[in-house]
Amino acid sequence: MNPRLMRRPAAVVLPLSVALACTVVMGTAEAEPAWHGSAARVVSTSTLPDIPLAPFSNRLLPGSVDDDRDVDLGGIGSDLYPAERRGEYWTVTDRGPNGQIAVGKDKRRTFPVPGFDPAIVKVRAVGGRVQVLKSIPLTTASGAPVTGLPNQPGRDEAPYTYDASTPLPYNPNGLDTEGLVRDRDGSFWLVDEYGPSLVHVSPKGRVLARHVPKGLALTGADYPVIESLPSIYLKRKINRGFEGLALLPGGDLVLALQSPLLNPDKVAGEDSRTTRLLRFSTRKNRVTAEYAYRFDPVGVVEPGQTKTAELKISSVVALGDDRLLVQERTDKSSRVHEVRLRRGSDILGSRWDTPVTPSLEQLDDGSAADVPVLTKRLVVDFNTVEGVPGKIEGIALEGSSTLVLLNDNDFGMTDGPAAFDANGRLVDSDVETTLVRVKLPRALR
Repeated sequence: MNPRLMRRPAAVVLPLSVALACTVVMGTAEAEPAWHGSAARVVSTSTLPDIPLAPFSNRLLPGSVDDDRDVDLGGIGSDLYPAERRGEYWTVTDRGPNGQIAVGKDKRRTFPVPGFDPAIVKVRAVGGRVQVLKSIPLTTASGAPVTGLPNQPGRDEAPYTYDASTPLPYNPNGLDTEGLVRDRDGSFWLVDEYGPSLVHVSPKGRVLARHVPKGLALTGADYPVIESLPSIYLKRKINRGFEGLALLPGGDLVLALQSPLLNPDKVAGEDSRTTRLLRFSTRKNRVTAEYAYRFDPVGVVEPGQTKTAELKISSVVALGDDRLLVQERTDKSSRVHEVRLRRGSDILGSRWDTPVTPSLEQLDDGSAADVPVLTKRLVVDFNTVEGVPGKIEGIALEGSSTLVLLNDNDFGMTDGPAAFDANGRLVDSDVETTLVRVKLPRALR
C-alpha cells in the first residue's frame, strides 16, 4: 500500500486531558492552555472520480493537450478556499504532472504532459464524491496558456519529456501555482514556487500582474512582471517557493514560504527550521511586513523522521486581522498552529533581509539574536486523527470549528522510470484526491 494512504496512528491525541501543553518558541518552552473535550475527528470523506486529463484540458483550451499518457485530473489539492455556498470550494492545480528520473548523477525534472495549463477548479463535496463545478484556465494577457513549465535556465530545473530523454523549452509565462484566495471583486490571488511570486488574475483567469523578488530579471513574459518582493527571496530553494496564501479580513494577503531560504547557502537552508511569511497590501500593491516562523523539530511533526529539510508550510488560513492558522507538514504528517501577526514581530527591511552573517536561517536560537520569531500554539496534530490522508496541502475553515482538508495526489505520479510503462502510459499510484472534514473540539473563531 502507498504510505500516503495508510491510516494514522491514534495512540496520542492533541493534549486535551492535561492541564498544560508546551510549545518551543524562540528557544524557550512557553506554557499554553490545553483544549478540553472530545478529540478532533473526521466527519466526512469524499474523493474525486477519474477524469481523463486531455478532455478536461481541451475543453478549457482546445488543442492544448494532445496526449495525456493516461493521466487523470489531479493536483487540485494545492490549496482550498471557501466558495460562495457552503460545501463548495475553490481549488487550484499545481504546474501539472511532473516527476524526477536519475540520469547519471543528475536528477531530471520530467513533464509528461507539457501542454497542461494550471487551472482554478471549483468543487463541491456531495456524499462520498468530489464534483467539479467549474474550471478556469490561467492565461496570459493575449489569452495564451501560461503552462506549468519552468521560467529561466540556470535558476529553474531544466524540463524534460516523460522519460527524461529530450529537453523541453523553458517558458517565462510558466507558473507553479500553489496557494489561492478569491478577492471581493471576484479576482483571484495565487502564489507560485518558481519566482517565487504572487500572481493576481482576473475572474476569468487572465494574469493581471505577477509580483516577483527584486533582481529576478524575468523577461519575455506575456503579462506585467513587477519586482516588488524583497530580493532575499531570490534564495528560495528549488520547488520550495511560496506555497501558502491567506486573505485577511481587512484585505491584506499573507504569503508563506514553503521552506527556509538557502541563505547564505544550501547547507544552511537544508538544516534550518526558520522560514518566512510576507504581508502584502492589495491596496498599496506592496509588501508591508515580514515575519520569521520557526518549525517544530521534524521528529515532532513526523515521528521517526530525521531530515529537517522535509519540513514545509503548505497552507495558511486567516482567522482574523492578526490571527492565522499555519500548517507544518512533511509528505506523511501534518500539524496546525495558530499565530498572531504582531507589529513587534515585523522584520521587513531589517538586517535579516540582507546577506548578514550569521543569517536568519543559520540561527539555532532566534531569541539569542533578538529575532522576534512568531509565537505559536498547537491547534491539532493530524497524526492523531484517524482517516486523514497524507500530503495535505489545502486547508479551509468551515464555520467556527471544522477544518476542510484536501490532499495533493501528484496526478497519480511517482518518481523514477517506473512511473510509465514501456508504451509511455502512466502506472498510476492509486493515490486519490480526497477531501475530508475534521471537527475540532472547540471553536477557532
